[in-house]
Amino acid sequence: MAAPSRTSWKGFLKLSLISVPVKAFTANETSGEVHLNQLHKDCNSRVKYVKVCPEHGELKSESIVSGYEHQKDQYVVVDPDELDKLRTKTDRAVSIDGFIPHDAIDGTYFAGKAHYLLPDGIAGSRPYALLRDGMRQNGVCAIAQVVMTGREQLVLLRPQGKLLVMTGLLYPQRVRKPADFESEVEDIAFKPEEIALTNTLITASKLATFDFDSYQDQYVTKLKRLIALKVDGKDVVQAPDHEEPKILNLMDALKKSVAEAQARLAGGGDAAAAAPAAVADSEAKLAPSTGRKKGSRKVEG
Repeated sequence: MAAPSRTSWKGFLKLSLISVPVKAFTANETSGEVHLNQLHKDCNSRVKYVKVCPEHGELKSESIVSGYEHQKDQYVVVDPDELDKLRTKTDRAVSIDGFIPHDAIDGTYFAGKAHYLLPDGIAGSRPYALLRDGMRQNGVCAIAQVVMTGREQLVLLRPQGKLLVMTGLLYPQRVRKPADFESEVEDIAFKPEEIALTNTLITASKLATFDFDSYQDQYVTKLKRLIALKVDGKDVVQAPDHEEPKILNLMDALKKSVAEAQARLAGGGDAAAAAPAAVADSEAKLAPSTGRKKGSRKVEG
């Protein structure tokens, strides 16, 4: 499949004196999302949002500007063109600060947006590929900064296949540290048999093969099914929940879990699947969840 014709951003990938023209395409796919509108409960008319000035009434978009309240009810207007005057040509570049180990940044700091960076033109192809291969051979990623959508962003660059992937990061000041919550977690001493059983359970539940593509958003699937039922005028029936097995204590739970995991391994079943007594057909349920597709790969013992 050819790359989309519309780029999200164009600029340069800069490392020291090397400048590589690149173009960015969003890696986030949103076409499969289902959007719901807000309606008036009594008549199902769509709710409208009107922007109103207390002195002049309803406003059109072109009459609205952005401002910062520096004192109570006192604002300074911030014009995007004025903000552009503060930017230099380097703001159109993904400026690499340096290279770090591929696991140096915890996933907690990932902002959820990613872009594929491609060389923009023949002139950028060779240095682009050289940088990509060099990062792969050295097992590193690049930490960089770039201005996109009018804001300076911290990003992580990493090789993936033939491409460089640019993943947005949250600044450290925007993420609450684990230490803020660790006092809420009790320090517990475990019995040797509890540790041994837990290790056995983890070993028996390891996936020999991992197919990430087998996971899908069950919420969208169920929402589409719900909409189809409602359009057809059919009633929505609550999917039955299978009764959870009653476990008296942690040791009983570990022993039963280990036995079921080992039984699945012996029978060639999927060690990652839930216990048979707790499994319900995810496609038959309408509650939001994320699960694996049927037919995902199995663990071989």
